[in-house]
Amino acid sequence: MLYSRAPFKIIANGSQLCRIGEIGEVYIKTPFATKGYYNNQALTDTVFVQNPLNTEKDIVYRTGDMGRWLEDGNIEYLGRIDDQVKIRGYRIELGEVEVSIDQSGMTQQNVVVAKAANEGVKRLIAYVVLKQGFTCEGIQNYLKDKLPEYMIPQLWVELPELPLNANGKIDKKALPEPDIEEQFKHKYVAPANATQQTLAEIWQELLGIKQVGTEDNFFELGGHSLLAMRVISMIRKQLDVELGVKELFSYPSISQLSSYLETLGAKALLPPIEVGSRP
Repeated sequence: MLYSRAPFKIIANGSQLCRIGEIGEVYIKTPFATKGYYNNQALTDTVFVQNPLNTEKDIVYRTGDMGRWLEDGNIEYLGRIDDQVKIRGYRIELGEVEVSIDQSGMTQQNVVVAKAANEGVKRLIAYVVLKQGFTCEGIQNYLKDKLPEYMIPQLWVELPELPLNANGKIDKKALPEPDIEEQFKHKYVAPANATQQTLAEIWQELLGIKQVGTEDNFFELGGHSLLAMRVISMIRKQLDVELGVKELFSYPSISQLSSYLETLGAKALLPPIEVGSRP
């Protein structure tokens, strides 16, 4: 293969070359690359690696950047590979979420991070500098048509500007912690009956939140599959109702779940457990 002085860029996912639009890691192949880092063999071995698309000895530079080929031949940068996170079992590229927010045209700057909530489970938080006349709610509505639900940040923090470090890059460590209860206060709808009140008390206890409204989404508040099992256990104990995790995912708010329980009626009640004698 012949090379020009311009480096040849590869986008690969594992040992597979990515097609147009597919997300992968960017590698650079050029005969003019250095042989490695001075007095740092460990780092050299990490980033100067065997070409994943070639079984013969062929060294390429592993950038650690995520990107994808566009139809016009350009590469769209989607953030660092170490910005990959797992939310509710789904692997997410934070850079892809940031690009989608930027494409809304409603922000001057934005950054998305994943921070641990209850029991170490992460949730997405978007920090944005809004353009005049736009709101975080408007961005969320835009994203609903662009991204799957699990990729849309649950919490949004509006800032006058994003903090920068000495290198002029966004200082993620300096980003403020979001006030979770304040985020959902304006949406608060009080329980309307005894069932909703019981469900609200269960959620408040397990999520560690003082006030939960009937329209709040269990998973947006920090709930996850492990906590869902505990919710189901407490519902069984306090309401004598048997539910599965699937139902909680299908009816994630108290109003939805209580309405579902009403449709079940007596069929949802469990028969008493009787102690039988051995034959």
